[in-house]
Amino acid sequence: MNILFASDTDRPDEWIPELQARLPEASFRIWPDTGPPEAIDYAVVWKPEPGLLAGLPNLKGILSLGAGVDPMMADDTLPDHVPLVRMVDEGLTEGMTEYVCWQVLAIHRQAAAYRAFQAEARWRQLDQKLARERTVGIMGLGVLGTDAARALAGLRFDMRGWSRREKAIDGVATFHGEAGLDAFLDGLEILVCLLPLTPDTRGILNARLFDRLPRGAWLINAGRGGHLVEADLLAALDDGRLAGATLDVFQPEPLPRDHAFWRHPAITVTPHVASITHARTAAAGLAEEIRRLERGEPPIHPVDRARGY
Repeated sequence: MNILFASDTDRPDEWIPELQARLPEASFRIWPDTGPPEAIDYAVVWKPEPGLLAGLPNLKGILSLGAGVDPMMADDTLPDHVPLVRMVDEGLTEGMTEYVCWQVLAIHRQAAAYRAFQAEARWRQLDQKLARERTVGIMGLGVLGTDAARALAGLRFDMRGWSRREKAIDGVATFHGEAGLDAFLDGLEILVCLLPLTPDTRGILNARLFDRLPRGAWLINAGRGGHLVEADLLAALDDGRLAGATLDVFQPEPLPRDHAFWRHPAITVTPHVASITHARTAAAGLAEEIRRLERGEPPIHPVDRARGY
């Protein structure tokens, strides 16, 4: 069994020992040294170069190193007969939940205002709601969104969730489809986007959506940069429709040094760190998916190409 590891951001010296320990019979190649392309059985990848996967004629499976598969789905040459496997890992889920709770709590407890008071050596106490008096909504109720929603509900926030299809989560009011979007947004004080990026969700964070939120709402985007219409966000912040935004994902990445987001007083930028895949927790799941494919069984977490995730 020959496995190609291809990623510009993930370290092969971390991943390959973990995978080798679980797949001792496998041989590994590290992009760009593929060796004979016809010898590659599986590709473990993150944002592979367009055309790379199409050039591996005997590929049996493509496994993503990250939560999103939109970079692969954007490749017109992607082999349509090869199973795509998305990354689902407890470490990835835990990291995203930590990030979402951190940012929601920072907004809820007015952390930025208190940092400003400290810089001025000013002793001032602000009025403070309880969590149960604050309505928070998550767009995207997959594995990541569901876990984050449950954690925030556990902190007693008034939680809502929205997804393309109907979902049910204890302690969370759920809405779905275009018909449920207005009710989901009505009165929402903090909006968190964890949607997958698909043709239907690209640009969903736009002026029309911001206008459906109450004045002074906050945005947290840890989904994909393609969800956000940047000019619409800047306009909404500048005229006070939105109070602030925390952004972890951008297009392009890294965010250019001259981009307006870096210097906007109402925007917090984090460099795509909301959730990072760790080899020590994720390698076992990748190895199990490869073993299933070797046995002729379907993967546990296949990508639905029609839905884009």
